[in-house]
Amino acid sequence: MTTDNSLGVAEHTLFVCKTCASVWQDGKRVGESGGQKLLNQLQQLAQDWELRDKFPIQEVECMSACNRSCVVAFTGKGKLTYLFGDLTLDDNVSAVLECASKYYEKADGLLPWAERPEPLKKGILAKIPAINN
Repeated sequence: MTTDNSLGVAEHTLFVCKTCASVWQDGKRVGESGGQKLLNQLQQLAQDWELRDKFPIQEVECMSACNRSCVVAFTGKGKLTYLFGDLTLDDNVSAVLECASKYYEKADGLLPWAERPEPLKKGILAKIPAINN
């Protein structure tokens, strides 16, 4: 399976909401959000991930799933897009990359429930159909 187009742009992306689980005081964010911590841990773990150059991690300011934080999404060209929430730090970080690897291997992106790591079985928020060009 080809992972990059002729322009060198990655065809897969792991989006991470960096504002999830923020603490707010007087209309301003206080301290580091849970989403930022998740993003940092994913970026650290991904340094040794075999797909780090083919499946970049991209931070997002907000993914509008605040009541289900922390949130990540997998997207790929011609594939289903998945949005997962209710992710906590530490033990879920490796599960996110494991699930992203499984997603990468699927031509259509379909991630059956039984094939997902445990933390991503119950936290699914959306499965969005692919755009067929």
